[in-house]
Amino acid sequence: MTEMTLVQAVNRGLEEAMRQDPDVLLLGEDIGVNGGVFRATEGLFKQFGADRVIDTPLSETGIVGTAIGMALYGLKPVAEIQFLDFIYPAFDQIVSELAKFRYRSGGQYPCPVTIRAPYGGGIKGGLYHSQSTEAYFCHTAGLKVAIPSTPADAKGLLLTAIHDPDPVIFLEPKRIYRSVTGEVPDGDHRVPFGRARLVREGDDVSVFAYGAMVAPATEAADALAAEGISTEIVDLRTLVPLDEEAVVASVEKTGRAVVVHEAARTCGFGAELSAILAEKAFFSLKAPIARVTGYDTPFPYALENAYLPNPEKIVHAVRATVKAA
Repeated sequence: MTEMTLVQAVNRGLEEAMRQDPDVLLLGEDIGVNGGVFRATEGLFKQFGADRVIDTPLSETGIVGTAIGMALYGLKPVAEIQFLDFIYPAFDQIVSELAKFRYRSGGQYPCPVTIRAPYGGGIKGGLYHSQSTEAYFCHTAGLKVAIPSTPADAKGLLLTAIHDPDPVIFLEPKRIYRSVTGEVPDGDHRVPFGRARLVREGDDVSVFAYGAMVAPATEAADALAAEGISTEIVDLRTLVPLDEEAVVASVEKTGRAVVVHEAARTCGFGAELSAILAEKAFFSLKAPIARVTGYDTPFPYALENAYLPNPEKIVHAVRATVKAA
């Protein structure tokens, strides 16, 4: 076990995968000598060379299209998009080609591409560097979506993604790249997809979060405990596949649910969770499901802290949910 930050864990996961399998290679803008805009690939160019750590032109369509071709010829490319906000030029490649190869080929051609992208607010990036649009990819059949909240999960989920035969959108919460540290298992540490992490047990209300939102949810739970409210926190880890069993079981125990994400409210992933709970845990609910989310506006610069969910907003939502029953 080694203590490291989340971005160091990503780096270590990439290094481990490349050392294990010569078919794993990286491509993206400035990921070589410069080590990427957030230094997630630092040192890998020197270690593995230009044939496996490939600096690309500034073309997201080209990056993803090239990665698809590599995967179809048996390689395991890991494509970096500098910010999730920049992924949209490649959207057609992702949803029309990458997500559909296994289906259109009758299972003959899996397409094991991992697309890494930092996402979310918290770094004063403004509207072009702070978006959380994970729901776009969750909506597309054929894609898996993983979002770590701890260094151990960053490495473990990334290694699982790289070795998965299906394409994976791997979103990294950049606001906690260096602010969160934790022990990370050495070697080939893999975290299975579709298995949520129980962060904290509780009896009165279930809070569901992922990525950077797990930390404020935990802080809110500490404050609520002083008021006598027992809060269970579930880190989803992967949105697709989703651990529906864990989500439903938690609400069957507590009777209340609060969903937290920094993406916009309308059609955010919280809406899907709410629908699942309405379908599968309706008679266990003692109060309406609450959502603590970003707003249906472009992501602001000056008002970033007002836009993002925080412990105070989560505490308010939990209090209201508990009092409603």
